[in-house]
Amino acid sequence: MSSSVLSPEATSLTCITCHLRTPADHCRRGFGICYAQKYEKCMRLRIYFQNTLQLSYMVCQRFCRNLTYNFNNRTYIHKCCNDNFCNFRT
Repeated sequence: MSSSVLSPEATSLTCITCHLRTPADHCRRGFGICYAQKYEKCMRLRIYFQNTLQLSYMVCQRFCRNLTYNFNNRTYIHKCCNDNFCNFRT
């Protein structure tokens, strides 16, 4: 009658969180991990100015999709992935 049940942490996609990461140093705000919920993937947003990385932002993101756009002379690149810690890799 005993059944093996895995905890959400064991079955969920695990992503890195960082709400402010600059190229020169480590995460300045919000470093940790999140467990993707239904319809979420790992996401990394990178913001470039004149082809130079200014900062990045990493979270679990609902309905994530890859997207690149330009706004106010900056390029915003959203990358979504579906492997543990994939949003932390370069």
